[in-house]
This record gives sequence, C-alpha cells and structure tokens, in this order.
Amino acid sequence: MSEKKMSTSRKHNLKSLMLSIAKGLLEVEEREQEEERVRYMAENCPPLSLPHSTQELQEYCKKLHHQIDTIDEERYDLETKMNKCAKEIEDMKFKVIDLKGKFKKPALRRVRMSADAMLKALLGSKHKVNMDLRANLKQVKKEVKEEDKEMRDVGDWRKNVEDKAGMDGRKKMFETEAAQ
Repeated sequence: MSEKKMSTSRKHNLKSLMLSIAKGLLEVEEREQEEERVRYMAENCPPLSLPHSTQELQEYCKKLHHQIDTIDEERYDLETKMNKCAKEIEDMKFKVIDLKGKFKKPALRRVRMSADAMLKALLGSKHKVNMDLRANLKQVKKEVKEEDKEMRDVGDWRKNVEDKAGMDGRKKMFETEAAQ
C-alpha cells in the first residue's frame, strides 16, 4: 500500500481542528460537572435557616448531630467496603501471578539473628533446642603416630648432614635400608 505524505499546512489545519473539538468537549464536561455539583448540594445541603428561640436551636443542633452520625456511619461502611475490595483485588493479583507461573521475588533485607533467635521466632514457645553447636561436639582424643614422632625428633639438621656426608654416611644409609 502506498502512503501519501500530508503537507505541513494540512497537518496544522487538522491539528487545530482536533484541538478546537477537544476544547469544546472539555467545556461541555465542565458545565455538566458544575450542574451536577449544584444539584447535589441543593439536594443534600438545604439552605441554612437558624431558628430564633433556644428550644428550636437545641432541636436543630440535635438534628444536625443525628445527620452527622448517619453520615459518619455511611462513611465508615463505605471505607470498610473499600478496604475489603482492595484486599480482594490484591488477593486476585496474587492468584493471577500464581496462575501465570511468574513470581517476583521480593527484595530481602539482611537480618542479623542468631540460630537460637531464629528458631524461637519460627517455633515460638515450643523452642527448647539449644543451637550451641560447639557444646554438642564430641571430645576426640588425639592419637600421635610414631612416624610423626620420629619426624619431630629428627633433632639438629646439621648433625644429620654431617653423619651422611662422605662415603661412611652413604654406606650406613644402604645398610639400614637393607636391614629393614
């Protein structure tokens, strides 16, 4: 399909036409909102006429307090209904995420806690196990091998070098190996 380019004057003309239509629609919407507000105020807030006697004034105050109470009850009911709906929406979002199979892992923050404190937080009052791992370790007796002793008891290395120096030292080495 071939696309024809629009001239700049045509673009500006269309743009100004769209803006004028949008401006007209906004003005109509504003007028409707203003009329709705005036109608609501006339319906729910009648003009104020203060009584002249104290008895009438007290009755009027009681009536206003009763209206305030009913409005507060309605507000509370709407607020709880809104919170309940918000909670349901949140639960639905989690269900949708679970169904999709994509789960965003929350960013975890590092918590410094010992193993005992962590078990106590997880298990509550049931926690009686002490996680002092060093106390649970068995004592092991260290066995010293004879070979290790001989290696440690070699003594002064200069003596060994002097003993093995020359043919006498080499002869002794061969004799000790042949005897074993």
